[in-house]
Amino acid sequence: MVNLSFPNQIFAENKPYSLQEDTPEEVLRAEIYTDARSPIDGKQLSAAEYTELMEKMRSLDSIPPEDLVSPKVREVIDLLKLRKFLRQFIPFIP
Repeated sequence: MVNLSFPNQIFAENKPYSLQEDTPEEVLRAEIYTDARSPIDGKQLSAAEYTELMEKMRSLDSIPPEDLVSPKVREVIDLLKLRKFLRQFIPFIP
């Protein structure tokens, strides 16, 4: 005779997950955030500071990337691009 009460005892000890503790997804989506983290360094920011930082970052979007880099760095990047292009035709370039 097989004793089937043992598995029932195991499941009886595990309490079912309480659905009352689970927050509905609709509530989570409608939740208003009052704090945020900086996308630059990860510091904790208030909502006003976060909005101000995002406005500053959006104002930088109108500036072309070439103007954000010094001429010397831009020259090095251009030389590296030229070297990469030439390596396709002359593979033994160091």
